[in-house]
Amino acid sequence: MTSSQVVGMGVLLGVLLASALGVVYTKYKSRQIFNEIQKQEMVLDHYEVEWGQLQLELTTLAEHNRVELVAREKLKLVMPIRDKIIYLKP
Repeated sequence: MTSSQVVGMGVLLGVLLASALGVVYTKYKSRQIFNEIQKQEMVLDHYEVEWGQLQLELTTLAEHNRVELVAREKLKLVMPIRDKIIYLKP
């Protein structure tokens, strides 16, 4: 082998080594990103469950019967007699 062939082989070996390191680094980064995606999906699932619970609680608290019961018992409000009701037209 001539010296130029040895240098050529050395360059090819260096390129091969750099390529292999690039593949390893890319695979490592993709696994890190995948792990982060999995964590964020778990957080999203948690928020979706919490959102569902809050919607159920809102529906329960906003029911007409419950609002009327709280108004009567806690706020001591009473329905005015029909003659005292004033209707406003927009």
